[in-house]
Amino acid sequence: MPSWPSEITSNTLAITRRLTDGPPVVPPVQRKPLWLYPNLLSLDAPLVAVAWLYIFSKTWRVDYHPWEAYVTLGLTVWGVYVVDRLLDASLSGATGGRLQARHAFHRRHRTLFIAGCGIAFFTAAVLVVAYMSLSIYAYLLLGLVIVAGFFGLSMLSSQEAAEVPHTKNILAGMGFAFGTAMMAHVYLPELGVYKMLGSREFVCFAFLCILNISAIDLWEHAAGSIDLEMSATAELMLTIPLTLLGIVCLYYAVMDHQMATRPFFYAVLTGAALLQILNRIRGRFSMDALRVLADVALLLPVLVYLAAMHDAG
Repeated sequence: MPSWPSEITSNTLAITRRLTDGPPVVPPVQRKPLWLYPNLLSLDAPLVAVAWLYIFSKTWRVDYHPWEAYVTLGLTVWGVYVVDRLLDASLSGATGGRLQARHAFHRRHRTLFIAGCGIAFFTAAVLVVAYMSLSIYAYLLLGLVIVAGFFGLSMLSSQEAAEVPHTKNILAGMGFAFGTAMMAHVYLPELGVYKMLGSREFVCFAFLCILNISAIDLWEHAAGSIDLEMSATAELMLTIPLTLLGIVCLYYAVMDHQMATRPFFYAVLTGAALLQILNRIRGRFSMDALRVLADVALLLPVLVYLAAMHDAG
């Protein structure tokens, strides 16, 4: 009479062998949440740029502001961000670094993004040459210098560097603010590029953009370290300049008795306040969520601007 335990053991071993002989079971790829796709597709930065271009055009009383200004800015910003992420993905892969979600997504769809970049840059160039005045070329020259400096630092900096790339972030914020403000200021023929650079509106917005970009790197740097002192330092490196920016914007808004630029500075103040809140509660969110929320912190001020404009009117 056979022994039941031995039969069970034999059958179990046979089933195990049959399972191991088959192809390995590959876990399904985790689907990304819908709210992350604007970041994965590099659509977040163009949305912010176009929204603030509207604010600049209304603040500076641009009488004629055609659609091609918005399309050109959106396409150019999108193309620059895609190139930056493809470059980061390439450098991270070369050094063995771990790719972040947006970089991995761009690397996975590299061919489509490269083709999209070519179309975007070509279309933007056609719009500039065919529709815009010659005065834009003075702005473009300085803009190209800033962008070239940014990509130069991107290629020279190590992807595994322990320090936050402050110089790169400053150039990125300056370039983003310059391109956005430029597409409104170029339609003020009596003024020039240096008038724009010296304006309060440009300086405050550029400072906000620099802090927004720096926040992501500081948060990532703090999250990757167990040193509590480093985390506290990262928080202070944002808290102090954001507070100063808020005070300056509040001062400019209150002192503008004609209400011409008050809504603009209220918008920048709102963006600084939202980043300040995110800086304090960042531990509740993942890094992907923080990147999206940092963009939201620059989009919500548009509603504040519109509300302030309505009250001023």
